[in-house]
Amino acid sequence: MNEGNRETFRRFVAIGDSQTEGVGDAPHPDGSDRGWADRFATSLAKSNPDLLYANLAIRGRTAGQVIEGQLEPALALEPDLVSVIAGMNDLIRPGFDLDEVIGILDTMERAFIEAGAVVITITYPDPDGLGPLGGLMEDRVRAFNQGIRDSARSNGTRVLDLEPIKATADSRIWRPDRLHLNPDGHERMAQGMLSLVAPELVDERWRTPLPPVPVKSGGEAFMDEAEWFFRYLAPWIGRRIAGRSSGDGRVAKRPTYAPVPDGETIAPE
Repeated sequence: MNEGNRETFRRFVAIGDSQTEGVGDAPHPDGSDRGWADRFATSLAKSNPDLLYANLAIRGRTAGQVIEGQLEPALALEPDLVSVIAGMNDLIRPGFDLDEVIGILDTMERAFIEAGAVVITITYPDPDGLGPLGGLMEDRVRAFNQGIRDSARSNGTRVLDLEPIKATADSRIWRPDRLHLNPDGHERMAQGMLSLVAPELVDERWRTPLPPVPVKSGGEAFMDEAEWFFRYLAPWIGRRIAGRSSGDGRVAKRPTYAPVPDGETIAPE
């Protein structure tokens, strides 16, 4: 809905995986997950205190699992604003099928747009800034991002293009696992998404790069990679071999509409 020159949304639904669920962020005072979508909704409610918000995202879900388990429940909520972010759990698997995942995202975006909702999504940051092994994923991420842009352009989806924004690839806004944003990263993401629908509310510091840091020696970099491998990558490989997921047994944290979360957000430094 447009009020003057400002869009007003009444029902926001978020679907996806761990980033949208809120993994890596500082929790709410009651211990529940926060995340960029909670922060985004809280900021958006500043111009519309009656905003309702549901979040169906569940960690570990692939794009296929998102469309299978979240699309129909989300459509049933009749949202006028939807975030669709999925595919990272596909992209990091050896058998990643770019066309299949883009097709799934395209189908979900079209379904929401045909139902009358505004749809927002992202491209992914350049992984080269997240350590030497991130560089091995660079070509795959770039191809995925271009597919997201092409699909969004065809559908009318609004895209937060994170790939060219250097601050989003800084390891200091990511958890040590290099897969999940930390509190600063979630706030930057929230502000970036806000720029797609309510630019007048945005804190433009979200784009600001962090101060330079001394370059690590080869030995320090090697130890960082070794620690990351044994602490995060090896357990992830173990779960894949065992056919398990971090989201096993979990359900959506906000499956129906409720008022947006209270509490202070954490602004970028």
